[in-house]
Amino acid sequence: MTTFKNKGISLVAVGLFAGITATAVQGCDEGGLCGPCGVVAEGAVSISGSAQLDGFFSAVADLNQVFVSVQADFEANVRGLAEVWGYTELGANIDADAVAGLMGHIQGEINANVQGGISLNYVPPRCSASVSVAVEAQASCEAQAGCDVEVDPGEVSVACEGQCNGGCSAECSGAVSCEASVMGGAFECEGSCEGTCALEVAAGCEGTCNGTCTVNGEVQGTEGNFEGSCAGECEGTCEMSAGGNCEGSCQGSCVVEAPSADFSCNGEPPTCRGECSGECSGSCEGTATPPSASAECDASADCQASASAQGSANFECSPPSLEFAFELSGGLDASAQAEFRGRINELRVRGAAILQGFAQLRGVIDGDINGDGSADITPPLVAIRGSLEGIIEGGASGDLFADVPPGRINCVIPAFRESVEILGEVAGNASGTISAQAQFSASLFSIAG
Repeated sequence: MTTFKNKGISLVAVGLFAGITATAVQGCDEGGLCGPCGVVAEGAVSISGSAQLDGFFSAVADLNQVFVSVQADFEANVRGLAEVWGYTELGANIDADAVAGLMGHIQGEINANVQGGISLNYVPPRCSASVSVAVEAQASCEAQAGCDVEVDPGEVSVACEGQCNGGCSAECSGAVSCEASVMGGAFECEGSCEGTCALEVAAGCEGTCNGTCTVNGEVQGTEGNFEGSCAGECEGTCEMSAGGNCEGSCQGSCVVEAPSADFSCNGEPPTCRGECSGECSGSCEGTATPPSASAECDASADCQASASAQGSANFECSPPSLEFAFELSGGLDASAQAEFRGRINELRVRGAAILQGFAQLRGVIDGDINGDGSADITPPLVAIRGSLEGIIEGGASGDLFADVPPGRINCVIPAFRESVEILGEVAGNASGTISAQAQFSASLFSIAG
């Protein structure tokens, strides 16, 4: 986990230019920008009347909403699991110790009702900055600056700090993929197949087997109707959401690590799944910086920082796939079996939601995209904080108010102060939530052994 020495912006820095308001024009300007300034935490979108400044206030509000939402969902899901599994010792504070107690109780229930252990088929969430938010924010900012916006946001490529998943206008380092739709249907995959692998002959299945599963010469379940994790050989189809070796025909995506320079998908460029040295036309697992939305716009560079901040603050993670495979102990009647399966389903659904929130918060606060404990990108929290510090330093000389309508000048300082407080609170409170989420993740995978 990344550790930051300075979790927030010093209010002393804000005070460097607070005195400017003493001589500022009071009241409303000719454009009618007056009335309540608005509250950053409530998502006010026109506090200052300056597209660049309001973009940063919006990014702070969005980042705060991510934290508030993830924290609330995490606590609700933990309490929901405690209720379903009959754990009454959770307490008022949902911290790592409380989660460890709950998961230990669940482990005991599983040990008492399952024979031969429980296995887990897991596909982690994929997280990325919101490219659409960044592009739309850039276009909106340039339009407010009086530029003629011509670019369709849906067709724009972005500079991506992190992993690009899509087209890359220059060199793509890392993995690439070919899709079955481009390859003309199912095809032989020499890499890792994600999706369905059609097995013409019995073979190992690194996923969910649909068809016949044979273990040590014995057919499991009803022949031809097996569905689940197969510890032997599978004949039929193998669903491999997490990717794996396919000894048949891949009907999804084939991911190839470090391909040759002339690698192609039936003559078409492959999809980039690594760092793109040019512009990325897909999702960006990192920080997305949009290009200008106008053919010519002097405000383009000024808009990019706030637009990128908004995209990074709107950090999105897809739900992970979480499937358990187990065999119930003998002696359980139909009612007890149904009740236990219902508990496992709650663990699956709520567990997936917790892991999704864990990935989202970890990315926003620590920049940890891959879940390996390292900062893969500049954390959005740090990037937004750094941008605000830069604006504050520039504001000390009076440049801060260049684009602020007179009727909104008195709104700027309170908005900065509120933003400082929000970022400090998020940074200070998130570590406890991330620690508790990490405890849940470790315990969940320990259960699957």
